[in-house]
Amino acid sequence: MKLLHGGDYFPEQWLTRPETIEEDFKYFKEAKINTVTVGMFAWSILEPEENHFDFTWLDQVFDKAEENGMKVILGTPSGARPNWLASKYPDVLRVNERLEQNRFGGRHNHCFTSVNYRERVRIVNEKLAERYGQRESLLMWHLSNEYSGECHCDQCQSAFRLWMQNKYGTLEAVNQAYWNTFWSHTYSDWSHVHSPNHLGEMAVHALNLDWRRFVTDQTIDFYLHERAAINKYSTDIPVTTNFMADTEHLIPFQALDYSKFGKIVDIVTWDCYPAWHNDWETEADLALKVGFINDLYRGLKEMPFLIMESSPSFVNWHDINRPKRPGMHKLASTQLLAHGSDSVLYFQMRASKGSSEKFHGSVIGHVPPERNRVYQEVASLGERMSQLDGLVGSMKQSDVAIYYDWENDWAIKDIQGFSKTNMNYHHTLHDHYRPFWRQDVNVDVITKNNDFDGYKLLVMPMMYLHSRDLLAKVQAYVEAGGTVVYTYMSGMANETDLVYDGGTIPGLEDMLGIMISETDVYYPSQRNQVKFQDASYEVHDYATVFETTSAETLAIYGSDFYQGQAAVSVNHYGKGQAYFMGARTGDDFLSKFYGELLDQLTIVGNSIAKSSDSVSVQTREDSEGTRYYFVMNFSDQVQTAEVPQGLIDVSTGLPVEATLALQGFEAMVLTSK
Repeated sequence: MKLLHGGDYFPEQWLTRPETIEEDFKYFKEAKINTVTVGMFAWSILEPEENHFDFTWLDQVFDKAEENGMKVILGTPSGARPNWLASKYPDVLRVNERLEQNRFGGRHNHCFTSVNYRERVRIVNEKLAERYGQRESLLMWHLSNEYSGECHCDQCQSAFRLWMQNKYGTLEAVNQAYWNTFWSHTYSDWSHVHSPNHLGEMAVHALNLDWRRFVTDQTIDFYLHERAAINKYSTDIPVTTNFMADTEHLIPFQALDYSKFGKIVDIVTWDCYPAWHNDWETEADLALKVGFINDLYRGLKEMPFLIMESSPSFVNWHDINRPKRPGMHKLASTQLLAHGSDSVLYFQMRASKGSSEKFHGSVIGHVPPERNRVYQEVASLGERMSQLDGLVGSMKQSDVAIYYDWENDWAIKDIQGFSKTNMNYHHTLHDHYRPFWRQDVNVDVITKNNDFDGYKLLVMPMMYLHSRDLLAKVQAYVEAGGTVVYTYMSGMANETDLVYDGGTIPGLEDMLGIMISETDVYYPSQRNQVKFQDASYEVHDYATVFETTSAETLAIYGSDFYQGQAAVSVNHYGKGQAYFMGARTGDDFLSKFYGELLDQLTIVGNSIAKSSDSVSVQTREDSEGTRYYFVMNFSDQVQTAEVPQGLIDVSTGLPVEATLALQGFEAMVLTSK
C-alpha cells in the first residue's frame, strides 16, 4: 500500500490537444504522482446526447495510468449535469428557498429528490461501473463532488412531509414537539408542513432542525442511490465522496451532518483549503484549526482518512488568493499526514485555460513546470511521501476527546437569546483544543457515534442541545472512572429545541454536583474575574450563576452580585469526576486548568521539548508499534526541538541530533524504524 499523491485531472478539457495529455503523464511521473481522479465533471463528454455514450477518451486515460503504474479514482458525474438533461427534464433543477426554480448553470444545481435526475444518474453510473469496475488500475469510486445544497420544490416538500410522518407519526406529536401553540402555528393538515424559508416560517426552531436533518438524510439517500448503481457491477472497490469544511473559518461544513454521512462511506475524505499567510491570525493558529478538522474527520470512522482535494499553492475564491510561501506546501501537507491522512491529493492537476477555476492552484500551471516553483515543491513532497508508505493505515493514539455535534451547532445558531454576536461555538471548541495542541497531546474530536471508553478525558463545550441518551452515555463513562468537563450553556434543550423543565436536562446537575440558577451575559466591553489558586483570570461573554451541592469549588467569581460564588467546580461521581466550567475565560486560564488536569490524569504529550508553541509535534503508530514523529514549524523563524535518542530522519535515513534546528516552515518526519 502506498500513500496517495495526485488528484483531480480533467483530460476531457484537452481532447483536441492529445499532446498535452501525453506531456501531463510525463510530468506526473517526475513528481511521483501515483493517483489521478477523473470523471467528476465530464457528463457532457461521457453522454453528449441522451443514451449516446462515448468512453473512448476515458479508456485511454485508464490505459495511460496503467502504463505508468498509476491508480485511478473514478468519479461519477452527477455534480454537474449536461445542458441537454436540464432542457429535457427541467424538474432536475433546484427550487430555491424563495420558491424560484433555478436555470441551468453552475454545479450542484440539481434536486436530490427528482425522479428524472435519479434515473439519469443511475443509467450513467451503471454504464461506468460495467465498463470500468474490473479495471486493474481502479482504486476507488468517488461519487459526485462535494454534495451540498437544498431544494424546495414540490417533490422535496412531499418527501419532507413523508419524512416527518415517519418520524412523528401524527400531527399532534409534531405540534407538541414543535410547541406550535406559540403564535398559533398549530398544524391541522400535513399540507401545512413546509420547508423553512424567508417567505414563510423561520422562527420555529424545531422545524429548522428537522429540515436540516431531512436535507442530510435526503442527500445520503441520493448517495446510496448512486452507490447502488455502481454496486450492480462493482462490489469490491471502496466507494466514497468528498466532505468539506468552511474555508474561511476552518470549521466543520454546516449544511450536512457528517456524523451521519460518515457512517456510510467506506473511507472519509475531505477537501482542505486553508488561507495560509493571511493577515488576521498566525500560521500556528490556522494550523490548530486545520488540526481540529483533521481530528474530527478522522474520528468519523475511527480510521485514517484521505485528503481528496488541496491546493499546491493558492485557491480562487478567497477574497485574497495568496500563494504559499516556499516550504509551506510540504509543511501543510505533512500536517495532513500527521493527523491521519493517507493521501495528499490536489485540485487540480493541470490548470484550466478558461472559466472560474483558471487561476486556481494546480500541479501543472500556466507557467511550464521547468520554471514553476509550485511544481518543484509538489515533486519534493512526492519524494518525501514515497519514503512514508509505512504510514498507510496507521493511527493516532489519544487519551483526550473533544465532543462536537452538528445538531447542537445548528441549534445554537438559532437560539435567539443570550447574544446574537458572540455565541461562538466553534471558537469555544478551538479554545478548548488549543491547550492540548500546544502541549502536543493527541486529541480525537468525536461525535455521538463514537464510544467514550478508553479516553481518560472527555471535553464537552457548550452542549446546549442535549439528549437524554447522550447524558446516559456520559454518566456511564464517568461512573466507570472517566473524567468529563462541561461548560456554560450546556444541557438546556432537548432534540426539538424545547427547554427542559427546570432549565437543565434532568440528571446533569446531579452528575455535576451543582444547581444552576441563571446565565449572565456581558456586553463586549464588560468583564468579570475568576479567582483560581491565588491568581485572577478574565471572564468575558458568559458566566453561569450556580451553587454547589456535592461538588467542590475550584474557582470563584471576583465581582458582581455572585462575587465569591463558585465559577468552576468538580464532583466525584462513581469512580470518575465531572467538572463544570461556568465562565468563558481566556487562554491563560484554560492552559492552566487543562495543564493541571493533564498532570492529574497522567496524560503526556509527544516527548519532544520545543522552543516555541509555533512548533507542533504529532505522532502516528503503525500496527507493528513503530511510531512516526512529525515535527513541524508553523513560523517563518528558526525554531528548535529536543528529541529522544535513536530517532532517524525519514528523508535521509540518518540519525538526528538531540537538538533539531527547524528552518522557517520546515517539517521533519522522524522514526525509530
